[in-house]
Amino acid sequence: MTKVPAITATFWVIKILSTTIGETFADYLSVNVGLGPLITDAIMLAVLAAALVVQFRTNRYTPWIYWLCVVLVSIVGTQITDFLTDTLGVSLYVSTAVFSVVLAAVFVIWHRQEGTLAIASIDTPRREAFYWGAILTTFALGTAAGDLATEALSLGFRNGTLIFGGLILATWIARKAGVSQVLTFWIAYVLTRPLGASLGDLLTQDRQFGGLALGASVTSLLFFAVILVLVTREQVLTGRHGITAKGDEPAGGRRSDYAWAGAAVVVLAAAGWGLSGTPAPSNRAELTTATSTTSAKAAHPTTRLGDLSAFTVIATDVKTKVDHNDLTAGKTKVKDLEVAWDDAESGLKPRDPAKWHQLDGEIDTVLTSLRAGSPTQPDCEAGLQTLISTLNTYNGV
Repeated sequence: MTKVPAITATFWVIKILSTTIGETFADYLSVNVGLGPLITDAIMLAVLAAALVVQFRTNRYTPWIYWLCVVLVSIVGTQITDFLTDTLGVSLYVSTAVFSVVLAAVFVIWHRQEGTLAIASIDTPRREAFYWGAILTTFALGTAAGDLATEALSLGFRNGTLIFGGLILATWIARKAGVSQVLTFWIAYVLTRPLGASLGDLLTQDRQFGGLALGASVTSLLFFAVILVLVTREQVLTGRHGITAKGDEPAGGRRSDYAWAGAAVVVLAAAGWGLSGTPAPSNRAELTTATSTTSAKAAHPTTRLGDLSAFTVIATDVKTKVDHNDLTAGKTKVKDLEVAWDDAESGLKPRDPAKWHQLDGEIDTVLTSLRAGSPTQPDCEAGLQTLISTLNTYNGV
């Protein structure tokens, strides 16, 4: 019995939505909960290992565990690239090239060992191991290539959504024209990662960055609800009709599958349109209020980051507490700066990657000094003064 689902319209809808859910959840644990990247990485690796054990022990495609593994692999694949880029300082050009080579090596070894790369033939433990190895690499590659395109070309998430969506459409047209199913499947699979990230950013980012300002929590709940409905349907139909071992015919019929996929897209579009007019989440409301009450705005042609005054307000508030030697209160307040900066990353970073990275490093210095085992007032003050000075220099509207 094959261990993976048929490649259908609902498959691609769930896959794209899973990408956004995975990335948002990892960021939530790391930043909002405060676990940090290392602890979050360790937790996600452990949970993924446990889920894969269950997946390998099943004797047929089981929707709930399969898609849980996909979500977890999306998290870990993204974390691998982020670790190389943010922690080790590896260039996105290098990581994109390396992951491309790794993926090619996986396919070459897979084909030499099994004589086929057909997606419908994942019916042995070794083939399944190659399959999940390839999927993990595609997420890492998709993250690196997507970030590279976004930063190097300054695409932004609106253009990113259109461009990556268009590339997937072109891949589908190529498949209909007779191009290899295996080749087009894996190309599309890589592209769904940056598409899902761009789509998620389009919905979550603040309006000043060109987003719909739904917030990460609302977007995640919306996507999760749609995924839950579609996976539940898959689970019910798989149990009722079984699964096609060869080919792409979904349980329940192709027309029904297209109808459910189309309905999911319509629901997401309608919900996004309707919710885009609701008040912003609390952290973005704080940013908006801070921006509107700050009068010191200057035009700096050397940066394209735009209005940074909201972050200056929070950093200044933290510094006021530190100046009074209330490091505990400063440590508590700096959480607002961390969350706000993380939320705005997708909107700010593509505008001016070099200056964004400089500010990101200075914010990390502030966080490290305040969260040290024995924080000192001079170190905290120095970091905050440098950050505020840079924010004021790069602030431009």
